Amino acid sequence: MEQRELRDSYDISKNKTGLTYYKGEILPDGHYYLVVIIIIQNNKGEFLIQKRSVRKDGTWALTGGHPKSGESSLEGILTEVKEEIGLDLSQNPILVETYNDENTIVDIYYIKEEANIDNLVLQVEEVEQARWASLEEIEAMNSKKIFHETHYEIFHKCLNIINL
Repeated sequence: MEQRELRDSYDISKNKTGLTYYKGEILPDGHYYLVVIIIIQNNKGEFLIQKRSVRKDGTWALTGGHPKSGESSLEGILTEVKEEIGLDLSQNPILVETYNDENTIVDIYYIKEEANIDNLVLQVEEVEQARWASLEEIEAMNSKKIFHETHYEIFHKCLNIINL
């Protein structure tokens, strides 16, 4: 049985509203979900991507999710990285951008980090596989429609901001 995590609701300015909800619940007008996504790049210029479980659509994507109730955005992304791929980041990632998209506030993080793929511990309910991929490989995955569309857009938004 899937564990239901309590999450916080935010206003358009990313202030907590005091309302909490469970995944899948509809929020009232003027309330927003917070989503955190991270781009992890190694010293070779490759990006750490993960293949989502079949129940989540089976596409390749970035690491991310929703902070649990009481977590800040930064705490949320650190939790997601640890839970989904078993990686403790060596330092805090940089918040590159925050933007609103319909009923969602998205925080995009970036970090340079080395990680051995063989040492990652994947959360099998969420992630089937993780690997390092070059920009060209990610472009090819997108062309084949096997990279999550929204994550691809977020990936390029981040790259443009940090001038990669």
